[in-house]
Amino acid sequence: MRVSVIIPTFNRKHTLTRALESVINQTYQPYEIIVVDDCSGDGTSDWIQTEYPSINLITLSSINSPKGVSHARNAGIKMAKCDWIALLDSDDEWLPQKLELQTRLIKNNPNSLFCHTNEIWIRNGVRVNQMKKHQKYGGYIFDKCLDICRISPSSSLLHHSILDEVGMFDDDLKVCEDYDLWLRITAKYNVLFLDKALINKYGGHNDQLSKVTGGIEKYRITALENIMSSGLLDKTQFDQAKASLFSKYHIYEKGLKKRGKLDELKKIKSRILYWTYI
Repeated sequence: MRVSVIIPTFNRKHTLTRALESVINQTYQPYEIIVVDDCSGDGTSDWIQTEYPSINLITLSSINSPKGVSHARNAGIKMAKCDWIALLDSDDEWLPQKLELQTRLIKNNPNSLFCHTNEIWIRNGVRVNQMKKHQKYGGYIFDKCLDICRISPSSSLLHHSILDEVGMFDDDLKVCEDYDLWLRITAKYNVLFLDKALINKYGGHNDQLSKVTGGIEKYRITALENIMSSGLLDKTQFDQAKASLFSKYHIYEKGLKKRGKLDELKKIKSRILYWTYI
C-alpha cells in the first residue's frame, strides 16, 4: 500500500522541520513526500533543496502572491504517484505510528477508502482538552459533519478515487476548504475512524488561517450552499444540510446586525429567501 504525503506550506520554515521529521520517522514509510511551497518569502524552497534534497518540491509562482492552501494541496495531489494520499499541514506533526496504524486498519477494511484519527490539541505550547462538541466519528457521518469541521486534514488518509468522484479542495475558499471537502466525501462514503491520538495539532499562532481570515461561519455557509446545489445529496441529506444552513444563516445574520454591516445583511437575507423555497 503506497502512500504519497502532501504538505502545503507558506512562510512556515520554522515549523516545517517538525512536520517533515515526523513523516521521516514513521514506522510505516510513505512512498514519497511532496512539499508545496505557496510563494513563501522566508526561503523555504531553497532550504528544502539543501536540507531535504530527496523530497519532491513544488514551488508555486503567482507573481509573489500565494494562491492559498487549497490550491497548494491540489497541486500536490495532482503530482502524487500513489493511490493513497495522506495530508499534513506544515504546522502539525504526526506521531510515529500514524501511517502504520492507519494502513493496517484500511487493509482490515478493504472496502473503506477514507480514514482519519483522533488528535492532540496544543495551543500556544500548552496541551488543551477538546470539548465534547468536537467529538469525532466513523461510519456514514454526513449529518455529524454539518455543524463544524470534524476531520483534521493532518489526520486524513484517503484514496485518490474519492477525489476523482467528488472533486478536490475548492480554490475559492480561503478557509473551511476542509469542511467543504469532507461534506462532499461523507455524503457518499463511509469513513473509518481510528480513535487514537496520532497527530499533534498546533494552534493559537498568529499565522493560523482561521485566525487571520475571520468570519469562518460565512465560509461554512458557502460550503453548505455549494453542496446543496451540487446534486450529490439525497433528500434526507438535503434536508439535514438545509436545517444546518438556516441555523448558520441566523447566527451570521445576528453578527452582521451587531456590526452594522447593512449591505452584507441585505445579501444574506436574499440568500435566506432563495433557500426558503427550495
